[in-house]
Amino acid sequence: MQSATRPQRVLAVSSQVAYGHVGLSAAVPVLQRLEISVSALPTILLSNHPGWPHVAGRPVGCDDLREMISAIERNGWLAAHDVVLVGYLPSGDHVALAAELIDRLREVNAQVRVVVDPILGDWPKGLYIADAAAQAIRGALVPRADVLTPNLFELGWLSAQPVQTAAEATEAAARLGRRVLVTSAPAGAGRTGVLDVAVTATGQRHSTLFDTALIDDAPNGVGDVFSALIAAGCETEDAVRRLHALICASQGSAHLRIAEAAGAWS
Repeated sequence: MQSATRPQRVLAVSSQVAYGHVGLSAAVPVLQRLEISVSALPTILLSNHPGWPHVAGRPVGCDDLREMISAIERNGWLAAHDVVLVGYLPSGDHVALAAELIDRLREVNAQVRVVVDPILGDWPKGLYIADAAAQAIRGALVPRADVLTPNLFELGWLSAQPVQTAAEATEAAARLGRRVLVTSAPAGAGRTGVLDVAVTATGQRHSTLFDTALIDDAPNGVGDVFSALIAAGCETEDAVRRLHALICASQGSAHLRIAEAAGAWS
């Protein structure tokens, strides 16, 4: 299964950190390295990933984001975006904002492609956003997406069914009615990968597993890089290959080496 052609400009909506590579701080340098222009709207500003002992920052108000979007539109730039990439949304209001933005973009550019990374949580912690925000993502963003990139936990939560095997993951992904690229898909001992699932207009399911060696100590931000590669128009197999190269180059580092290892992954 192949992705879309490479876009000219991506509008990315997600978290941003001052130090490290997660959210926009991962997606933007990846897209720019691939020679794609990016407009970045931060939903939350943090010093670093909250998994570290010390973290500071706060969400960006939705009113402020709406004013920023309106200014971009009044300057005549909104319609220039080929792709919307939606990542971390800290509240139900931010989900509503993202849905409004997608609808607004489709009014000015009917061909815009929407990639949604539904950042809800992971095993073993479960949800790490508010339940209301997670429910809003399922109700408002899943139907608007062209491509979804959930991990295995997020797929199970969105589809409301268990996903432990590749067959169960395929069934759950098909129920979402969109093209779904399931990260951390079951791939056998010592392996992981991405399960690419699509459903045709006639209801036929097509699924392909692109697997690779499992690396346990990957720094945070791997999912953000993957969704950025998909937004960039990479084929799934190519995105997995690039991501694996980046992870290998980042082993032993506290953060992804996006800039330092650009020659290896790009």
